[in-house]
Amino acid sequence: MNVTLPDGTSLELPDGSSALDAARAIGPKLAEQAVLARVDGEPRDLRLPLPDGAALQILTTRNHDDPDALHVLRHSAGHLLAEAVRRLHPGVKVAIGPPVENGFYYDFEFPEPIREEDLAAIEEEIRRELAEGRSWERVELGRDDARARFEAEGEPYKVELVDTAEGDISLYTQGDFTDLCRGPHLQDSSPIKALKLTGLAGAYWRGDEKNTQLTRIYGTAFFTQADLDAYLERLEQARQNDHRRLGRELDLFHFDEHSPGSPFWHPKGMALVNVLEDLRRSENARRGYDEVRTPIIYDKSLWETSGHWEKFRENMFQIRVDDEHTYALKPMNCPGHMLLFRSRLHSYRDLPVRYAEAGPLHRNELAGALHGLTRVRYVTQDDAHIFCAEDQIDAELDGSMAYLRYLYGLFDIEPRAELSTRPDNKLGSDAEWDFTEGKLVEALDRHAIEYFVGEGEGSFYGPKIDLHATDSLGRSWQLGTIQLDAQMPARFGLTYMGADNREHPVFVVHRAFYGSFERFIGLVLEHFRGALPTWLAPVQVRVLPVAEDHREEAGELVYALHGASVRAELDQRDETLGKRIRDAELQKVPYVVVWGDREARDAMAVRKRGGEGVSTMSLDGLVAEIAEQSPL
Repeated sequence: MNVTLPDGTSLELPDGSSALDAARAIGPKLAEQAVLARVDGEPRDLRLPLPDGAALQILTTRNHDDPDALHVLRHSAGHLLAEAVRRLHPGVKVAIGPPVENGFYYDFEFPEPIREEDLAAIEEEIRRELAEGRSWERVELGRDDARARFEAEGEPYKVELVDTAEGDISLYTQGDFTDLCRGPHLQDSSPIKALKLTGLAGAYWRGDEKNTQLTRIYGTAFFTQADLDAYLERLEQARQNDHRRLGRELDLFHFDEHSPGSPFWHPKGMALVNVLEDLRRSENARRGYDEVRTPIIYDKSLWETSGHWEKFRENMFQIRVDDEHTYALKPMNCPGHMLLFRSRLHSYRDLPVRYAEAGPLHRNELAGALHGLTRVRYVTQDDAHIFCAEDQIDAELDGSMAYLRYLYGLFDIEPRAELSTRPDNKLGSDAEWDFTEGKLVEALDRHAIEYFVGEGEGSFYGPKIDLHATDSLGRSWQLGTIQLDAQMPARFGLTYMGADNREHPVFVVHRAFYGSFERFIGLVLEHFRGALPTWLAPVQVRVLPVAEDHREEAGELVYALHGASVRAELDQRDETLGKRIRDAELQKVPYVVVWGDREARDAMAVRKRGGEGVSTMSLDGLVAEIAEQSPL
C-alpha cells in the first residue's frame, strides 16, 4: 500500500499499516513526537490502519497550536480526569467526557456532592498520574462483552451508551481506567505539559431535564505551560468584561431565582433598552415597516397550524385551562403575524407588507443552559416579517442585507455568516427547499458576504442566514437572522390577488437583527468593555457639584441637559470630589461636569472618558457634541 505525504512524495508501507507505522518508517523522532494523524484531511487515531492511497499528515508536539492536535491532547486529559476522580471518590459513576473548543469536560454522578474547593485535590491527582506516565491502549470488542463489562463495574451510563452506540465498540485504557470511546488519543501522556481544572457546573444526562443531574468538571490542557498561562490571562481579562459582571457594576440589570432566565432591568438598563428601541423604530419607519402588536398567548390549534406544536413544543410554556383547552406563551411572533396578514384580502399592489414587532417572547430553556443575557427565557426580539411575491424576494433580501450592515456598523460588530440549510424535520418538499436555499445563496453572493454552511441547521419551515458573534469568553452566539419561508404562509393559506385576477402564494422573509435585545446588549457590553458609545450610554453626563452651595445650580444644569434630550444625572453625595470623579470613571460615564465657583453655562469644566485633564465647554457646545455622535 502507498500513502501520500504533505510534500507530495509517496510512502510505500505493508498492507494494514497504521499512521504510527508510517511515522516510524519516516524516522524514530517523528514517531516519538507524533500525537495524531490527519488522513485525507480528517483527524484519525495513530493506531488505526490507513486506507491505501490516502493523503497522510502526522501531527506532532510541535503543532501545539493546531486545533486537531489540541483536541486529541484535551481528549486524553479528560480521561486522566476521570481516572483521578474514580480513585479519589469511590462509588462515582462516570458518564461522558468530550473535548470542547477551549478545553474538555467530564460528567460524573458523585455519591456525595463536591465543591469548587475539591478541584485542587483532583488536579493534584492528575499531576501525579502525569508524573508516573500513562499510555493509551485501544481494543475493539463485541457489544455484548462491552455491556457485560460495564454492568459488572456498576457503570449504568456506559451501559446505556453501549446499547445506543452505532458501529464498532472500542475501549481505551490508561492506568487502571478503561473507557468506552471512539478516540482518538495520544500515544502517552508526555505531551501534556500544562493542565488546569477550571470549574464545576450541573448538567442533565443527555441534556434532558427529566434525567439525573450530573456534576460536570471543566478543564483545559496545553502542550506548553506558556500557552496555558496566556490562556488563563485571556480568561481573566474576559471575566473582567463578562456582561453579567458589567451589568451588576453598572447597575443595569439583575436576575432573581423567583423568575429564572428573566432579567430585571434597572432604570439605567432600561435607558439602554430604550435607545435600542428608538433606533429600531426610527430605522423601521425609514425603511417602510409598519409597527404592530399581537397577543402573547395563543391556543394549541394555532401552534398546530404553524408547525410549532409538532416541532417546538418542548420549548414552549404551556397553559392547560381544562381538558379541552390548552394554550401556550408565544416563543416567536411569526404565527401571530400570519393571522394579521390573513385578516384581510391583499392585492399585488399592497405587497410587500412589512410588519415589525418587538414583543416579549418566552422560551422554556433548560435551567442548565441559562447564561446571563445571552441565554434567557424571557426574550424581546426585534422581529419583522416581510410578506412578498416571488418576484420581490431578491429586493427584500437585498434590503434586509443593507439594513443589517448599517445596523452592525454602528456597533463596530463584524459577525460571521452561516447559511443554515434544511433540517431532517423540515416541512415541505426538497424542490421547495432548493428554491429558498438558492435565493439565500444568491443574496450572499450579490453582497460578497463570506459564509460557512451549517448543514441541517435551518428552521423547520425554511433556510436562514444566521449571524454569529463571539463573547468575551470566546463563545459563539447567534445574533441576527434572515430567513426565507414558503411553508408557514402556505399552512395558513396566505395568498394575494395578482394582476391576472388570480390568487398567488405569498413568501415570507423573517428577519431579526439584534436577534434579541437581551443577547445583543450582553454582547455589546462585552464588545465595548462596558464603555458604551456616548449615544448608547445610559448616563451620558454626570454633574458633580464641588460643594454643598453648588448643588442647586448643578441640579439646574442637569434639568437643562434633560431638556436638551441628554441623559444626565447629579452626584451630590457627601464624598470627596476625587472619589466622585473616580466613581464616574468606574461607571464609564462619557462626560463629567465639575460645577464650582468659577463655572458658568458658557464655560464649564468637562472631563471626557478616557481623556487627560479637563477642557472648557459651553452647555450648547456639550449638547451639540453629544448630538453629533447619535445615529438617531
